[in-house]
Amino acid sequence: MKNLKNNIYFKIGTILLIILLLMIPTSSIRGLIYERENTQEEAIHEVSSKWGEAQTISGPFISIPYYRYHKEYSKKDSTEKIIQFKEYIHILPSQLDIQGSINPEKRYRGIYEIVVYNSQLNISGTFNKFDIGTLDIQQKNILFDKAEFVVGINDLRGIEEQIKLTWGTEKVSFNPGVSSNDVVGTGINALLKLDPTDSTKYTFNLSIHLKGSQQLYFTPVGKITDINISSEWPNPSFNGAFLPDHRNISEKGFKANWNVLHLNRNFPQIWIGDQHSIQESAFGIDLLLPVDNYQKSYRSIKYAILFIVFTFLVFFFIEILNKVFIHPIQYILVGVALIVFYTLLLSISEHLQYNLAFIVSALATLILIAGYVRAILSSAKLMWLITGILTVLYSFIFVIIQLQDYALLIGSIGIFIILGLVMYFSRKINWYDLNLGEKNDEMKMD
Repeated sequence: MKNLKNNIYFKIGTILLIILLLMIPTSSIRGLIYERENTQEEAIHEVSSKWGEAQTISGPFISIPYYRYHKEYSKKDSTEKIIQFKEYIHILPSQLDIQGSINPEKRYRGIYEIVVYNSQLNISGTFNKFDIGTLDIQQKNILFDKAEFVVGINDLRGIEEQIKLTWGTEKVSFNPGVSSNDVVGTGINALLKLDPTDSTKYTFNLSIHLKGSQQLYFTPVGKITDINISSEWPNPSFNGAFLPDHRNISEKGFKANWNVLHLNRNFPQIWIGDQHSIQESAFGIDLLLPVDNYQKSYRSIKYAILFIVFTFLVFFFIEILNKVFIHPIQYILVGVALIVFYTLLLSISEHLQYNLAFIVSALATLILIAGYVRAILSSAKLMWLITGILTVLYSFIFVIIQLQDYALLIGSIGIFIILGLVMYFSRKINWYDLNLGEKNDEMKMD
């Protein structure tokens, strides 16, 4: 039994087995991070479902119904039948201007923060004379008196006030829903009576008081689309198909302007049916909280194997170079302490800023391991050595998490340096004539 205890290959095999076993709780912590992230998303969805979901303003545009006729031959009675189909012509404005402000609020569900907002949007623009002749449709089949002015809105529960459309000199009320799902699935519509012989431009204006959660997006349906949005929110994220042409962000809020031409999109100003989709061109603002503790926890736990392997490697070299014996149970306890760091980090980061949570968790783990090493090795020198090495490792991981764009570069360089140090300090060890717990003059650390 003594020979087995002192056998270096048995010890290496035992250490590798412990490392593999420690990967099981590490995987469980990954699942825990995923579960907590899902819980946060459920809390956001619960609040959003009552207040108003993320909103996208799709439009406005005009949908005009028309009848299309199709001949169908019946083999049964050898006759032809004319089948009538109702379809829609969709026309986009030549000019679209949106001026708006967003007033965000923070709501809470348990320990989670959710951003909701009230927005005030003024939408105006013009429609040029309708060039229906390009569609090869007979004018008599077009129902101009059934035309609809449509504004797509994702969640109609977010509408706070009655909306009135100013169409030229007329005032028209909106109705909920859309008659055709060709362009949008949900929204509001106002019935118009158009005169096909009128060659003047149509002007429109409407104001929308809209509630939503986290996101407010727009679609560039105008031949020229100009959008100006302002808010007191200091941490906006601009996403979607187009970024702002001009933006000004400060601690007091932001102002952003988009100017999009019809040449920048992949759909025309007029078409029939569902030939084109405008949703792919949506863009806007994400009012996200600057909290990404779950993503950072994911990234940090990727290096758990590095922590465990390198710490065990240090313990192994201590055994070899200082002629002490560390029991496999002691390896396991230190490994568990390294893994508990990640549960501390996850739980504390839900209540404190991530960087502060990392420092607190790392200090707690270092103190625990340092005290244990001092007790089992009875050496202050070795305790400070292991504490210093772990401090460097935690600092290394902390820097990698902060420098996301350079994480691979810094990580690769760091691992290369670690490998170089291991090779340097192990260069004089005679691995062919080595037993743990026996003095050997060749095993000296330069």
